[in-house]
Amino acid sequence: MEIYDDELRRFEADGAASLPVTNDEGTVEHEGARIWYSTYGSGSPVILLHGGLGHGGNWGYQVAALVRSGYRAVLIDSRGHGRSTRDARPFSYELMGSDVLAVMDALRLEKAGLVGWSDGACTALILAAKAPSRVEGVFFFGCNMDPSGVNPIEPSPTLNRCFARHAKDYALLSATPEHFKDFVEDVGLMQRTQPNYSADDLARISVPVVIVQSEHEEFIRREHSEYLAQTIPGAEFLLLKDVSHFAPLQRPEQFNAAMLTFVGKVLR
Repeated sequence: MEIYDDELRRFEADGAASLPVTNDEGTVEHEGARIWYSTYGSGSPVILLHGGLGHGGNWGYQVAALVRSGYRAVLIDSRGHGRSTRDARPFSYELMGSDVLAVMDALRLEKAGLVGWSDGACTALILAAKAPSRVEGVFFFGCNMDPSGVNPIEPSPTLNRCFARHAKDYALLSATPEHFKDFVEDVGLMQRTQPNYSADDLARISVPVVIVQSEHEEFIRREHSEYLAQTIPGAEFLLLKDVSHFAPLQRPEQFNAAMLTFVGKVLR
């Protein structure tokens, strides 16, 4: 049965789909933080990078789809998110990208496909720019690469439900559950001031990339996503119909079909 949760009522109440039994779960000490990871299935690795304020469990619907298709799904909680800790340094996408490399090293993954959602997409693309030899390709969903790409945020019941779920999960998973307000402010500062990739920076990205935009995207301007697809060499642009920034939760079958098509191209 196809899943529809356009208003995120199911996500607010119960979160994403439950994760299967993990093959491997642990933490990696890196740059003043303890970074949590878990893996599922076997085959070519696909690393799933979640959005700001979330955690790896938000990918429940996608993990199952990847495992059924014969891939090894790797979840990482970004530093300061979910079960991962952080030090006193400000959040940065570059630092979170280096955390991904540390997990890859610990798992002995020479290369992997990257699927990024929102902040995770930005982290994935910056990692591809900095360490292209480690990245098979980037599925870049719902993020900007400079401040001009962001729409003014307009509160809505859907956004409120997502935020409420993130607050509950942070209280359950974080080593500092009492610091959610500070966490939100610190992540927000990163989002308002980073990244700042120029057209020249984007033109130097050499891995396969698909820029994925939702028809009802709340945060990212469609013109910006089209600019990214036009500026990154060989990049594709893909529009997901009838969904918003939360497509992996709202209509996972549609999102998964697009994700698996891309993964199948880059992980032959």
